[in-house]
Amino acid sequence: MFANFTILAADAGHAADEGNAFGLVWEKFLAQVILFLIVYLILKKFAFGPIMGVLEERRKRIAAGEENLKKIAADLAAAEEKQAEIVGEANAKADTMIAEARESAEAVAEKKRSEATREAASIVAKAREAGDLERKQVLAELKRDFGRLVIDTTSKVTGKVLDDDDQRKLNDEAASQLTL
Repeated sequence: MFANFTILAADAGHAADEGNAFGLVWEKFLAQVILFLIVYLILKKFAFGPIMGVLEERRKRIAAGEENLKKIAADLAAAEEKQAEIVGEANAKADTMIAEARESAEAVAEKKRSEATREAASIVAKAREAGDLERKQVLAELKRDFGRLVIDTTSKVTGKVLDDDDQRKLNDEAASQLTL
């Protein structure tokens, strides 16, 4: 039995030599494990938590930006619908004016056919000019409103106050895209 104990003691000494042969010192290893755990806990409390908070806040801002984009798209669709309605009304008024001019020309045509023809042409031209002028005025007003809407929504989405040059550029770009 004493011989078995001697073999076990020799094997234990041999195992310690193998650990030292690989450069493993248990005291240093345990100290490094403890230091790693301390650094991990400190990072978890003071670094990972705030970083996750910042990421969550950023995620919320992105979601809010997407909601604003959806609202802007809806507003843009409503503005385009309003534009189509205004243009349709202007065209209907111009058509009504043209129809009225033709009717008055036909009534006068019985008495003075040649004079009435010239007068009708003049009335039709004036009605078209008036219709075109009114349409241009409505379009200009719509472009201003659309440009203002684009500038307002852009400043809301970007969170930046736009200077006069940026507003002018956005207004020009929106107006060029709105041409019919």
